[in-house]
Amino acid sequence: MNAKNKEMEQELNETNQEINQEQNQEVAPELTVEEKLTQELAAEKDKFLRLFAEFENYKKRTSKERIELFKTAGQEVLQAMLPVLDDFDRAWVQISKSDDEALVKGVELIQEKLKSTLISKGLEEVEIKQGDVFDADFAEAITQIPAGDELKGKIVDVVEKGYKLGDKIIRFPKVVIGN
Repeated sequence: MNAKNKEMEQELNETNQEINQEQNQEVAPELTVEEKLTQELAAEKDKFLRLFAEFENYKKRTSKERIELFKTAGQEVLQAMLPVLDDFDRAWVQISKSDDEALVKGVELIQEKLKSTLISKGLEEVEIKQGDVFDADFAEAITQIPAGDELKGKIVDVVEKGYKLGDKIIRFPKVVIGN
């Protein structure tokens, strides 16, 4: 048994020496100037590619922001016009009851021209009507009133119309909901 143990011990020592030699060769290889330059070139290439990718992302992001800015550039002006549009709608209700055909026709033409101009600038009315289920994401509840079971949680009245510019709601409709 001793002879076998000695043989195994000797093989183990030889294997360990081979491993140590391989490790020493891996740890301390001397790089030539050409290899050093190749590594530096690869590192600089990597930096360049990362910088280029960052710049491309920057261009895309600023382009997207610019397009968004153009879409909503007139938002403040349109929001300032909304009370005028509301007043026009209220006036139209009263003027349409008038017997003066010329007045009715003239006001109707002016109202249609105002609405078509605002629509051409991207303004859209938020579609909401009585009987719709109330959704806080698309309407603002200003009050609740007692209502029957069929109107519970539904819109009873639209007090003020809502408008959106593109996909963004710039004024939520104000509604009364049933309780």
